[in-house]
Amino acid sequence: MCCTDAALAYVEAHAAWSEANTRPSLGRNYEAFVSRDKAGAARAEFAVEGVRCAACMSAIERGLRDVPGVASARLNLSDRRLAVEWAPEAEPDIGAILARLDGLGYAAHPFDPRRPADAEAAETERLIRAMAVAGFASMNVMLLAISVWAGNVSDMTPENRDLFHWIQALIALPAAAYAGRPFYEGALRSLRAGRITMDFPITLGVVLTLVMSVVETAFGATHAYFDGAIMLLFFLLIGRVLDQAMRRRTRALAENLAALRSEKAARIEPDGSVRDVPLSDLAPGARVLVRPGERVPVDGTVERGRSDLDRSLVTGETAAVPVAEGATVHAGALNGDGALVVAVTALAGATLLDEVEGLMRRALEARSRALVLADRATRLYVPLVHAAAALAFAGWLLAGAGPHAALMTAVAVLIVTCPCALGLAIPAVQVVAAGALFRDGVLLADSTALERLAEVDTVVFDKTGTLTLPEPVLAAPGDPALLAQAARLALSSRHPMAAALARAVPAAEPWPGAQEAAGLGVRAVVDGIELRLGSPTFCGAESQAAAALAADPEASVICFRAGEGIPVAYPVAQALRPDAAEVVAALRAEGRRVVILSGDRPSAVAAVAARLGIDEWEAGLTPQDKIARIDGLKQCGRRVLMVGDGLNDAPALAAAHASLSPVTAAHVSQAAADALFLGRSLAPVLSVLAVGQRARTLMLQNLWLAAAYNLVAVPLAAAGLLTPLIAALAMSGSSVVVTLNALRARSLSVPSLGWQPETDAAGTPPTVPTLTVPAT
Repeated sequence: MCCTDAALAYVEAHAAWSEANTRPSLGRNYEAFVSRDKAGAARAEFAVEGVRCAACMSAIERGLRDVPGVASARLNLSDRRLAVEWAPEAEPDIGAILARLDGLGYAAHPFDPRRPADAEAAETERLIRAMAVAGFASMNVMLLAISVWAGNVSDMTPENRDLFHWIQALIALPAAAYAGRPFYEGALRSLRAGRITMDFPITLGVVLTLVMSVVETAFGATHAYFDGAIMLLFFLLIGRVLDQAMRRRTRALAENLAALRSEKAARIEPDGSVRDVPLSDLAPGARVLVRPGERVPVDGTVERGRSDLDRSLVTGETAAVPVAEGATVHAGALNGDGALVVAVTALAGATLLDEVEGLMRRALEARSRALVLADRATRLYVPLVHAAAALAFAGWLLAGAGPHAALMTAVAVLIVTCPCALGLAIPAVQVVAAGALFRDGVLLADSTALERLAEVDTVVFDKTGTLTLPEPVLAAPGDPALLAQAARLALSSRHPMAAALARAVPAAEPWPGAQEAAGLGVRAVVDGIELRLGSPTFCGAESQAAAALAADPEASVICFRAGEGIPVAYPVAQALRPDAAEVVAALRAEGRRVVILSGDRPSAVAAVAARLGIDEWEAGLTPQDKIARIDGLKQCGRRVLMVGDGLNDAPALAAAHASLSPVTAAHVSQAAADALFLGRSLAPVLSVLAVGQRARTLMLQNLWLAAAYNLVAVPLAAAGLLTPLIAALAMSGSSVVVTLNALRARSLSVPSLGWQPETDAAGTPPTVPTLTVPAT
């Protein structure tokens, strides 16, 4: 199915859904956005609204598996994308899927990563407003509550106490009605669908607490509990806002991949004219024109033209690759300065870019399986809380206590079992550990990765831009006078090797009148002398280039010639990160397996592996190969940390147990990575592993503290020994304890490798030595 048809179908289907604003009709033509794989199995993706937790995910997936013909239903909780696949012999019934989702209490529409995220932005704004209202009310209600507590042990009159209680009610009731709407709506939706989520006990506890507080205030009681209810909402809303931020990050992954696609192509008609047409109008064998600076729209073969292509999607290498007649090009590759005529071999939906996107999507869906444990815990916790409260109420009634005392005991049980400590046990450590990593130059993009980082026993590195620095450097500068001339000419070229030459002579100015010849190089005439910089053929420097390559077989060569003088060949090479060898040695000393998986040439990868002491490496790998190797390691029980930076690394980053990328990585790889590291050092690899292990220890400690709290507090509340006020204080106290324990993560430190960049008298770091490849 073509990309343009799919996009139009998404828009039309969503417009039909929005206009109707009612239960889905089975007659609507939603089948337009269904895609099929090579085996003929149908697949459709939906954006599901109202998904809050692992219980929602489980309810949707279990509910849809009962629909006839559905082979699987997987919901990615991070971006709320539901992928439904049918058996090869089954006909997809989109209406049945939408009807089942509606029956479960969820609205859905076709998923389109390029559609503006207006609904998501509106929901985030709504949550932030609710959090702000709850926070403002919490501060004011708590101030009044402290005054009442102090007055109860001094000389506050009952009239003043009641006045303070009514003021608390005037603040807390409207604030709770507004700020608690996300939880109230979720609870009502779950009840209509005949299931219970965590929103229900939260809603029940807040409502009962507020009602009892109003009743107690009306009868002039000593205590009211408005502060406990509104503070509970405030803390829970903080968690919802953070969760929404994580969803926005995951959505960016799909948007970045979609940005690599072309919606139209310049088709060459039989009469030689060129017309921009949708990709759906192309057929295999059609010829398209790829202009300079455009992305290749489809997979194909070059029929005419010469240019340089950024093929990092396939190889991961930053250097532009020259292409000419007969070369294979892939959709998403960025064309350089030359125009190309490409014969179409694969249409949209069947290109390498589509395959990379599919690999990443399935990898992210597989990662969400880790939420199964949270789903099971939720399904057990909710009925246990309600059962404990009901038993306490019934038990006290049977024991002869009045309805008021029995209800107060049940409310105390609900409050004391509110999952604040359990809810904070993990996020509190994640926040503090993220701060510790930031001090070490690591930006944690996915806080849930800390638990996975603690389990890593295998580290897989990409080569270019990961073990080596992202920008190539000049390996042999040669004559300074010639280098200065060549560097000034290089400023007029956009080629990466020319950029390496230009960086070698700071503060140079370009030669006036320089002109670039597409796919060849750049020339200028200075004082009647023609200067040329570019390929060996362009500069007449074939013998000099051959000599330079013989000395360093893995370097790339850029040549320079001034008039009739002897041309010069400048080798440009990749530089290892300054502490790469120390980091690899430290990983091996910790007992971890270290592997290189690269799309580069075997000789280049072998040289880096030998320099770093890495025995396991593979070269010439495609994105499919890398993800296959990662899956193979996982099937052997290995917990893999993938460290990479290229477009071709993105599926492997998503499939690995945990992933890390430099901030210089491609946008898609940044979005797929769990963490990003700054600077030229590779030491952050050690940082994330050390912090992950320490963070997991603190998480387990917090979970044990929260469990111990519940084991002690619940029997006391059920025995009537805790009033709702004491229950609220105990609940808040347990939250404080786990938070204080989480703050211990601030003291995390990573052993230094002992590498420090030296500087000269002017404070300038020395040039990083380039990798020298031995002759083979």
